Amino acid sequence: MAGLSPQVTNIIIILGMMQVSKRIPFDDPNVLNMVRALYVASNVIIAAIYLYVQVQINKKKDLTTLKYVEPPPMGSSEEGKLITTTVHAYDSQQIKNSFRSQLMGIAMMGFMHLYMKYTNPLLIQSIIPLKGALESNLVKIHLFGQPASGDLKRPFKQPAGLMSGLQSGPAQSDKKAVEAAERAGRGGVKDE
Repeated sequence: MAGLSPQVTNIIIILGMMQVSKRIPFDDPNVLNMVRALYVASNVIIAAIYLYVQVQINKKKDLTTLKYVEPPPMGSSEEGKLITTTVHAYDSQQIKNSFRSQLMGIAMMGFMHLYMKYTNPLLIQSIIPLKGALESNLVKIHLFGQPASGDLKRPFKQPAGLMSGLQSGPAQSDKKAVEAAERAGRGGVKDE
């Protein structure tokens, strides 16, 4: 599956795991507890990966200046805002967003499983978030040691998704866009 996009592999995994989950006897308490343990173990692994990446970010403390133009909110008529930050601050913010995303997934799964009594999503949610964590840009850079160039160049491009057509464009880091934002006086305050 090396040539397929992450979204396509996610759909393949979801469809495959839906078929597998139909054959799993969730009525058996032992099987249900094993699937719950798999879900918890998956989230512990994700948290450990993110903590390791956070430690690496703080250890490197890359204070290289990073300037980019943040796209305006969807439906807004205003122009993008110039953001001046450091690679360390940008990576720290990105890993915080990853933690927040993981916690939201746990909360949603907790609601679906504990309150609504759905069991099948436990299996799928044990695999997809772990796959997503291993495919994230920060993990590729700080865990797998890939250079921060090409697709891994900061600011990271937002992955194409179902709603990407409704969102404003990606953050612009080219010199022309940054200089135009500086001349227009939009933002430029250094985030710490």
